[in-house]
Amino acid sequence: MKVVLQNIQTILSSIPELKYIDEDWGQLDDYSPNPPTQFPLVLIDIGSLQYSDISKDRSATPVNRQMATGTIVLSIANLKLTNTSFKAPQMQKDQAWSIWDILENVHKKLHGVSVEGSAGAMMRTNLRKVKRDDGIQEYEVTYTVGITNV
Repeated sequence: MKVVLQNIQTILSSIPELKYIDEDWGQLDDYSPNPPTQFPLVLIDIGSLQYSDISKDRSATPVNRQMATGTIVLSIANLKLTNTSFKAPQMQKDQAWSIWDILENVHKKLHGVSVEGSAGAMMRTNLRKVKRDDGIQEYEVTYTVGITNV
């Protein structure tokens, strides 16, 4: 799974708007108002993995081979310092709505892409807004992936 996380990080590094891309170790938790990050950001984590036995390969260690199906969760966040009200200046609204452009750019880079040799394509399966009280606008995007012969 380390290779999967590292490959996702490498793929996302080509999005110029992103200032911070890392494994999620709690950077947005309990650090308000100064999380140890830069914005906008993507934090990458393994949501869950379910394993099933598929065969044995006596030349491999361990001998029992498995298939994993699971989720990769991306926390995508930005500081929202201005509002998007109808009468706000257009430049202000463009900056405040920028999280949606970032979400779309991340999706274009990852949806349908295999992030490791034995992994299938990542498929987006969920989007969830995270309620916060600190001016950070955060969304969690879940991708499902299958990995064979692990």
